[in-house]
Amino acid sequence: MLSLRTSRRFCNAAIAITSNDCPAAASNRVLNTKPLEEPALVKLKAERDPEKLFHLFKANAHNRLVIENRFAFEDMVSRLAGAHRFDYIEHLLEHQKSLPQGRREGFIMRIITLYGKAGMTKHAIDTFCDMHLYGCSRTVKSFNAALKVLTQTRDLGALEAFLSEIPEKFDIELDIYSVNIVIKAFCEMGILVKAYQIMVQMEKLGIKPDVITYTTLMSAFYKDNRWEIGNGLWNLMILKGCLPNLATFNVRIQYLVYRRRAWEANRLMGLMQNIEITPDEVTYNLVIKGFCQAGYLEMAKRVYSALHGKGYKPNVKIYQTMIHYLCKGGDFDLAYTMCKDCMQKNWFPNVDTIRTLLEGLKKANQLGKAKAIMMLVRKRAPPFSTKQLGVLQTILTKS
Repeated sequence: MLSLRTSRRFCNAAIAITSNDCPAAASNRVLNTKPLEEPALVKLKAERDPEKLFHLFKANAHNRLVIENRFAFEDMVSRLAGAHRFDYIEHLLEHQKSLPQGRREGFIMRIITLYGKAGMTKHAIDTFCDMHLYGCSRTVKSFNAALKVLTQTRDLGALEAFLSEIPEKFDIELDIYSVNIVIKAFCEMGILVKAYQIMVQMEKLGIKPDVITYTTLMSAFYKDNRWEIGNGLWNLMILKGCLPNLATFNVRIQYLVYRRRAWEANRLMGLMQNIEITPDEVTYNLVIKGFCQAGYLEMAKRVYSALHGKGYKPNVKIYQTMIHYLCKGGDFDLAYTMCKDCMQKNWFPNVDTIRTLLEGLKKANQLGKAKAIMMLVRKRAPPFSTKQLGVLQTILTKS
């Protein structure tokens, strides 16, 4: 944890770096909490009228089954915001702050986040700044919640002011999460060099970059086709003794596939398993795609078989990749089998891939298989357009 002096120095460094750059929105994390099946919650979930929803929620302001259920709050705010009833949102959330739960920092963090989801940024920041008024302790956790909401806006000046004034005003010591929020925001704004400079500055101030820092920066530089910096960050991370995680490996493998370096991507997937990081469906799909694009269809089949051997079930992206390249390579029998399997799960390749498969099956005098695929195509929900179905049917009927 940094001293107050160090926190101020970081904030000043961040502000200096952001000067004269254009802002953009940052993404926000969405909480996923399953609602409890209790009568009040069921009524809230079923109510569609904004005014009735407002009164129903207000009537349950002291109901612990409601106030402790994050889904209920998120759903309420989402629907009221969709109806543009921001006055209702303000009334309900401000009322919650005045109740006993308003003295818990975790609960106030939820209020801050909900205001952010509703696009009510000023209310979110005011909630953080006024926490002492309702007897709630303020730490870097609630600071980070407010900072994350602020990065969703396009007001870089407000972000500068927040970083400059708030930590000193409330004696907040920044942590690695604070820094990563700023770095992620800069990356999403496209200010990549500035984001990198933040990492350099934070090391000088004693905040050690973690795997999230490196992964965020690597992903941004690779997507911007600045692979030399992305590679440098990968090497620096290893040199510093910061072990990559699954997300980091997937970012690196995606870059290797994009550069048509399928064998290196495959070796990297092998390294993951050697250090006990289990590849996921994204990893397998990337490596399969890499071999397919490089023309090594047999290797792609082997990786696909390995996926099954590890107990994974192919998802729609893996099916799409395999079917597309099997058709391109002329292996219509295996393409037919995979296409039939995925269609029976209501996963459908794109129309161009289906058309290529139908043309290949017809050319190979396997009209029965082509008709079987067409029968499944007609069962798609939601259905293909009439024009698309007509194009596919024409393949079977033309001589």
